[in-house]
Amino acid sequence: MILLKNRLARPFALALMLSAFSLPTMAETAPTGALDFLKLLRPSISGSFIAGQEAMKDLRTDEAARYFGQAVQGDWDNPILAERAFFAAAADGQIPQAAEMAKHLLDLQKGNELAELVQASVALKERRYGAAERALAQVPQDTFSGITAGILRAWALVGDGRGEEAEQLLAKLGQRGLEDFLVFHRTLMAEASGNKAKALELAEKAYDVEPYVPRVVEIYARMLANDGQFDAALDVINEFEAQGLSHPELTAVKATIASGKRPGVFVANAQIGAAEMYQGIGAALARDGSSDLALVFLRLANYLNPSSDVIPLTAAQLLDNAGQHEAANRIYDAVPANSPMKPAAVVRIAQNLDAIGNRSEALRRLRNIVATNPDDLDAVSALGDLLRYDEQYLDAAAAYSHAIELTGGDAPADWRYYYVRAIAYERAKEWPKAEADFLKALELNPEQPQVLNYLGYSWIDQDMHLERALEMIEKAVEMQPRDGYIVDSLGWAFYKLGRLDDAVETLERAVMLRPNDPEINDHLGDVYWEAGRKLEAGFQWQIAKAMDTEGGHVRDRAEAKLAEGLTEKTASE
Repeated sequence: MILLKNRLARPFALALMLSAFSLPTMAETAPTGALDFLKLLRPSISGSFIAGQEAMKDLRTDEAARYFGQAVQGDWDNPILAERAFFAAAADGQIPQAAEMAKHLLDLQKGNELAELVQASVALKERRYGAAERALAQVPQDTFSGITAGILRAWALVGDGRGEEAEQLLAKLGQRGLEDFLVFHRTLMAEASGNKAKALELAEKAYDVEPYVPRVVEIYARMLANDGQFDAALDVINEFEAQGLSHPELTAVKATIASGKRPGVFVANAQIGAAEMYQGIGAALARDGSSDLALVFLRLANYLNPSSDVIPLTAAQLLDNAGQHEAANRIYDAVPANSPMKPAAVVRIAQNLDAIGNRSEALRRLRNIVATNPDDLDAVSALGDLLRYDEQYLDAAAAYSHAIELTGGDAPADWRYYYVRAIAYERAKEWPKAEADFLKALELNPEQPQVLNYLGYSWIDQDMHLERALEMIEKAVEMQPRDGYIVDSLGWAFYKLGRLDDAVETLERAVMLRPNDPEINDHLGDVYWEAGRKLEAGFQWQIAKAMDTEGGHVRDRAEAKLAEGLTEKTASE
């Protein structure tokens, strides 16, 4: 399993990011509002602007950059168009072009901190460290953009051979309560400056704060091994893996250390260090939902460190989440064949083939990967998932069994393999095996809401352990109160227990959370019928029938109930 978690995902960071980097809306930037602004543009310009906005919303960054570029060429001194053209170029990875537009934007509108960061990043890339440092010194440090600029400025100082000044700058930033946040970069800066003892000391501090973040583990293990402490380095990695966690690059470093070789420094120069900063911010922003801005930071990271394979894969995952699977696959295809990340990239390509509708080819490729490398846990797990989606449940269960053999099946993170195997067994009508796996998943992760919900719902559906099942589902709802599926389970539990008023209230809430789900609407119809609200029941069954566009069991049941009412024969499963 690939974990691209990042040390920068801290609450203060996200709050400051959103306050500092949220892009202005049209209503905020246009003198008389968005509609009036568009009216001021010539039709060809406004058309390009609207097309660019739509493209950027979907992360079709190449189209957005083209459309906004056309718009700004038609009205060169318009700061709104200049800002959009700059941003789209940066999001598409056209960093030199974005820097040129940033210069023009800053001439039109002083104080755009993202434009200043892009220009400084280009100076850093070109080893014009003094120019980068002087430009960044003008950015106030009371927002996250200022903190970002401060870290980038420190990397410029490191590149200029002024490591002590960089340390002083970060120490000053750390006085704001950011010491834990900054210790990772202080570690990398000490390494890049050649201060190995200081770097190892700081790496230990970073590890104490984040012992299960792959990058932190890798860097600490590297520094221990580079210091000749091979056993200690292996202990650090083994502790990480004992949690059921893994990362391909960390696995490669472990192999090097196990062979008695020093793995070498992680950060050889300021460009690599600054790229780590941008990658961290980009990953944090992506988790917070700021996808377009996250992509800009990831493109800056890749620009500064084009040899990294982790950075482009993070960007590709962001594109995947936006439905841009073909663009993501171009990134996965570009990962070098000898990279530790290549197997993961190949798996992602297969998953994307399934996402765009070619499941047979996706399954063929995953089977080939597993046949060639049966120890590839990521591929084995992905194969199991696709087989389950394809309703090949017993084959899926076999794949998950293989995954459990690979992991040992006793680590906390292994709950997921038991859980999905349990689903496969349940769908294959092998309930005793499914129940055993659900219980094993809960043994490994007793508070996991999805497992609590699925097992609780299954028990209730079979009129088994009703009170215990209700307690489990109530706990799941408490942990995830806005998950419509879990709320639906609670409503159905109330129904099975004869608590009709509670069932109606809860299932109405579930429908509000998941209005387009056929199963939930069908359940609400059944409860309405039992409560004597037969007109409303028919309405919900009509919705359920209409929503089951794939023609599954819900539509068939709803049609029968619309014709005959709720009977033992037509009742929901």
